[in-house]
Amino acid sequence: MKSALWLLPDGIEELLPEDAERIEAFRSQLLGLYHSWGYQMVVPPLVEFLDSLLTGVGQDLELQTFKLTDQVTGRLMGVRADMTPQVARIDARFHPAGRANRLCYIGSVLRTRARTQLSSRSPLQSGCELFGVAEVEADIEIISLMLEALRLTGIQPVHLDLSHVAISRQLLALSGLDSATQAALSDAWRRKAVPEVDQIAKSVTDPKIADAIRALPRSMVSLSELHTLITRYGSDEVVKSSLLSLQRVATVISARFPEVEICFDLCEMRGYNYHTGLFFAAYSPGFGQAIAEGGRYDGVGEQFGTRRSATGFSVDLRALLKRREDQAGGPVKGVLVPAEADESAWALIQSLRQTEAVICEMPGDTLASLQQRCNRRLVRNATGQWCVKDWNLDD
Repeated sequence: MKSALWLLPDGIEELLPEDAERIEAFRSQLLGLYHSWGYQMVVPPLVEFLDSLLTGVGQDLELQTFKLTDQVTGRLMGVRADMTPQVARIDARFHPAGRANRLCYIGSVLRTRARTQLSSRSPLQSGCELFGVAEVEADIEIISLMLEALRLTGIQPVHLDLSHVAISRQLLALSGLDSATQAALSDAWRRKAVPEVDQIAKSVTDPKIADAIRALPRSMVSLSELHTLITRYGSDEVVKSSLLSLQRVATVISARFPEVEICFDLCEMRGYNYHTGLFFAAYSPGFGQAIAEGGRYDGVGEQFGTRRSATGFSVDLRALLKRREDQAGGPVKGVLVPAEADESAWALIQSLRQTEAVICEMPGDTLASLQQRCNRRLVRNATGQWCVKDWNLDD
């Protein structure tokens, strides 16, 4: 019975010292990167009133949100399952419309269910949001910043999927199908269930639209092949405009990050009800899910009185930490202060702590445990002065 007290809920993890130190160092690097691009940090609250938390872009998150009652007001509150809606509320409340606004964040979120079997229910989410810019330049900046953040991890190779929700939505609008069949078609597209898509397409009376519907799950192409999609779907102005936007973004990103493989997957429905335009996801071998993702969600803030264009990305630092740990050479070790050191070593100890860890030996410490944390130690030299020496087991 006592052993059960150590158990954590499924999908809920803790960070032990080595991982916590590593992730905190990475957090500092990320914030430095965000700051260098002009993004200012905000810290939204862990809980909010539910009607505010699930307004606008947050509506898709209702099933993912833990709910509780505020004992002060009696109103329902929610524990955030995603920080993007909160950052959007902050932008709408505190920044004037018509001005570009760059915000970043890092914090824990909590979800009722993991998004995939391999993901956490308590991600440590970080990201950037760019508000007030409807043009494609904002999408290019956000994707570039996301790829720069992934560079910090050392994860290679990185594969970038690009898509645009306007394409599939326009085909649905032109299909003439009822809402239930449209929902079934969207689900079949999402699963790339080609036989189901082909079957539903038989109900579409316009042969050109039917062909386009059938072609969507077969339309994964590279940048050099994108012209084939523009030729195939270019008769519709909405679809053609969306494809040209994808082409422009991909051309710039490809020039800036030639090591990143770019693919267009028009059947990708990640965040379908969440996003309003171009969206993207980054992948790498060894991960069973996207390592970073984002996209455009224009109209955010309308419920708060300020309609804003917006685009952004997010990453789970816990997921990235796992790969970074595999590539790291282990934690940086510190300097041991032996038990026999007296106060004459204090000045040197304080000086060393400006740049590294210095650990004082305590009663009960074993040689093995000390060497796990320290690869150097303080010793007296020939003149009796304290100095740092590599810890040689042969000494």
